[in-house]
Amino acid sequence: MNRIDQTFQDLRARGQKAFLPFITAGDPDLVTTEQLIRELSRRGANIIEIGIPYSDPIADGPIIQASYTRSLRQELKLDAIFQSLAELTSAPSDKPLSPLVVMVSYAIVFRYGCQRFVEAAKGAGLCGMIVPDLPVEEAAELSTIARRNGLALILLVTPTTPRERAIEIARVSSGFLYYVSVAGITGERVTLPPGIAEQVAWLKTITSLPVCIGFGISRPEHIQMLAPVADGVIVGSAIVRRIGEGAGKPREQLVNEIGEFVAGLTKAAGL
Repeated sequence: MNRIDQTFQDLRARGQKAFLPFITAGDPDLVTTEQLIRELSRRGANIIEIGIPYSDPIADGPIIQASYTRSLRQELKLDAIFQSLAELTSAPSDKPLSPLVVMVSYAIVFRYGCQRFVEAAKGAGLCGMIVPDLPVEEAAELSTIARRNGLALILLVTPTTPRERAIEIARVSSGFLYYVSVAGITGERVTLPPGIAEQVAWLKTITSLPVCIGFGISRPEHIQMLAPVADGVIVGSAIVRRIGEGAGKPREQLVNEIGEFVAGLTKAAGL
């Protein structure tokens, strides 16, 4: 069983919801990324998303775009990210790392080669990949290769996705279904739009996959609002912004501050 599936199975048995933080690979550097992954795992993150920097992101707001730019300025290569993650996931540890998934543009996967990318991701100890710009009509090849290698392929459903199309996206996806809470790009928001609960409730009638909600979630009250209907909540920009603001601090201090923020967020939200 994929570790993502096992994670949600265990959480459901305990009546709990998943917390999924997002960080960008190589921001501010790969060593810090490794330490952040360890810290977030230690602080109770159930699944950790790692963004693969891309020069032309599709749905990422200015905060995450800026983090990608910072990473790309170092001329960071995909193979270096895979190598870093492989060393991290294979290193002896008292506590297993949380399952790791990458968020990656399909343009990167396609250029690298679907089979090669999946094999490299598996070799790096990853459990899945979120591919936000992969049309469901073109997802069959990657979905087949991912399933053959035991990796989850996680696709997105938005508030404007037609229901027939959402059904097909859910059929192709594995691991969990990523529901985008708002139409538009990622970023911190003061409030979330109404109707999320109803839309997620409908999704649960057409799939047995866990449904995790992301985009715009940055406050404990957001998590409190969504936890009753979601299987997991995803927080990205609020974390990435703090990493960017603290990039000049000593690495240990930055990592600890991010850990404290995440722990405080989940505690205040009752996760």
